[in-house]
Amino acid sequence: MFISILFIIIGLAILVFGAEWLVKGASSLAGKLRVSPLVIGLTVVAFGTSTPELTVNITSAIKGSTDLAIGNIVGSNIANILLILGVCALIAPLIVKSSTVWKEIPLALLGVFLLLVMGNDHFFNGTPPDVLARTDGIVFLSLMAIFMYYIFGIAKNDRQAVKSVEDSDDINIFSLNKSLLYTISGLVGLIIGGRLLVEGAVDLASSAGLSESLIGLTVVGIGTSMPELAASVVATRKGQADLAVGNIIGSNIFNVFWILGVSSFIQPIPVSRNSSIDIMVAVGVTLLLFVLLMNRHKKHMLTRTNGIIFLIAYAGYLAYLVNRG
Repeated sequence: MFISILFIIIGLAILVFGAEWLVKGASSLAGKLRVSPLVIGLTVVAFGTSTPELTVNITSAIKGSTDLAIGNIVGSNIANILLILGVCALIAPLIVKSSTVWKEIPLALLGVFLLLVMGNDHFFNGTPPDVLARTDGIVFLSLMAIFMYYIFGIAKNDRQAVKSVEDSDDINIFSLNKSLLYTISGLVGLIIGGRLLVEGAVDLASSAGLSESLIGLTVVGIGTSMPELAASVVATRKGQADLAVGNIIGSNIFNVFWILGVSSFIQPIPVSRNSSIDIMVAVGVTLLLFVLLMNRHKKHMLTRTNGIIFLIAYAGYLAYLVNRG
């Protein structure tokens, strides 16, 4: 058990540093290529901070640890909203742009709702077993392509109002060789860290008598959300609330459309009854975020009170998971 815990700790540490290096290197490369900062935020940062989930899920799918794969994504999405946005709202109230409230958040809600429908074949179609099949993966990947088309459409429309990323104070521009070194090192770190994390989590689950789903929803789900936490806290402290929320929503969209799309295409993923309950929690949490921001009219603000509610709700959810076992 000690070795398993050590693998998890080392794996999480490598994942966090790997994601940081990947985002830092890829952002610098984008600056060298004079790419819009908006494109960087919605593609490089969102993809980079979601890469730990991707690495863990691909490894889990190949190893056949499907409960860990779906638990990782659902747990990460719930942690992103309740834990990370809760912490950020405590640091400072988050005022979000209208486009994020009315476009990106509903798209994230659509993702988890489709996951609920696709993962409950018996309930909706009367045809067991409940599984995310390869055809479901193709649907998710198709929606991911549409999302990317939407992002580049925004970037094209905003390009005339945006300076070159090389003029930005928020992004460090390195030499080409150093940018490539950061990017490649980050990718390698994510692959190694993801493998260590999965190995440790699976061994810990079996030796402690815990389900892979519980480990995925808690240790792995929270651990792979650490890059999002770091990025969003820094953005909040700099007064960039929209970047903080956009990072979370973008990551949640990537998690469902891209990561579960790839994972279920590699290996069909069975969906247990407990997993369906957790997906319903993810739907409810995303809907709560949408309603809170929608009700703020023009301000679209998450207050410190909302942050406290989110953190209390997350603590209650963790207590439920531990009790469920």
